[in-house]
Amino acid sequence: MKNRECTVSPTRRELIKGTVLASAAALAPKLAKAVEPPAAPVALARCTSYGPAVYPVLRRMFDQLGGLGRLVKGKTVAIKLNLTGNPDIRVGFLPIENTNWTHPDVIGATVALMAEAGAARIRLLESPWKSAEPLEEYMISAGWEPMDFVRAGGRVPVEFENTNFLGRGKQYYRFPVPHGGHLFPAFDLNHSYYDCDVFVSIGKMKEHRTAGITLSMKNCFGITPCTIYGEGAGEDEPGLVPRGGRSPIHSGSRQPSKSSPPEKDPTSPREGGYRVPRCIADLVAARPVHLAMIDGIESIAGGEVGGRPEHYVKPGVLIAGLNTVCVDAVGAAVMGFDPMADRGTKPFERADSTLRLAEELGVGTRDLRRIEVIGEKIKDVACDFRMARAVNGVPGGWPGERTDAAPARGARRS
Repeated sequence: MKNRECTVSPTRRELIKGTVLASAAALAPKLAKAVEPPAAPVALARCTSYGPAVYPVLRRMFDQLGGLGRLVKGKTVAIKLNLTGNPDIRVGFLPIENTNWTHPDVIGATVALMAEAGAARIRLLESPWKSAEPLEEYMISAGWEPMDFVRAGGRVPVEFENTNFLGRGKQYYRFPVPHGGHLFPAFDLNHSYYDCDVFVSIGKMKEHRTAGITLSMKNCFGITPCTIYGEGAGEDEPGLVPRGGRSPIHSGSRQPSKSSPPEKDPTSPREGGYRVPRCIADLVAARPVHLAMIDGIESIAGGEVGGRPEHYVKPGVLIAGLNTVCVDAVGAAVMGFDPMADRGTKPFERADSTLRLAEELGVGTRDLRRIEVIGEKIKDVACDFRMARAVNGVPGGWPGERTDAAPARGARRS
């Protein structure tokens, strides 16, 4: 059974325009806050190395959450990976999967466990920047072997799709945002985000200069096809191939292709710290995440790729749960941040809180008092990312900004 919260629509403007916009607007003219956002348990485990150690840790975590079988048996599973940044980017001399990308050992173990739990089909998805090349080729350019994931699936088919454009699909699919959304009323996405029964986001535990943190929710920013939302998107219809990145979502410099819903208020702030968190919240409300995971075994403090001070850290944790907001709230706390914080307080010095904005859309709660954490205690595995920067001689805040970061145990030197 396909996700019934998704509304089918083809790419041609005469078929895609208006119908879902009307239904999305009818859902609610204003954001509803009357219903308390849902809470779900989060599994938090210590895992200090990649390799064979990952599989048994993830197996135990999934069992703690009630077992994968009830979620994936007989289903098509779509897994959004976090492969942000060119494959040749290095922090020190470390491969990119140890710092920026979801590690292949986490991906492979997840695929194997889902296959064992009875999944009918597994698709690995990502939208490589500027690229229309097959996802397998992108992985190979990083020194990965895509056949490892195929072998991990055993008899279960494992497929790959670059979702930055139409890909193997014949049309884009429209996803309305419940309650009308913060920034966009709906999104047009690659078929793989519709043609699945279970959607999984495996993020990497990182800071982010614009959004503050990037975990399982921020990972979903990359489901937007650049052919519609990117710098080189078509004016009237989606472009045939992706050109450029997603800076228009950050800056509001242009609207999506006219065949897709424009943003709700073109006069709203043209500032990334306002726009990006709202877009992320809208996306995870429109395309619900059934299983959220965070690879926090090894990572970087100081932000994602792109000219900022980045320093290797080793939090040594894996996080998983059935509610993406709850998972990211726990992830933020492990990083040394208060998930109830908002703009002006770390890690949101430059942005509104994605956690709060998703909570307002009813996706889930960020209140740790309502979230059952199974396994390790947060305080026992905490790795203060701001302190990790400080011990490497980098100020706790972003360059030119004040910081109130205080030392906390768990920070590792690079």
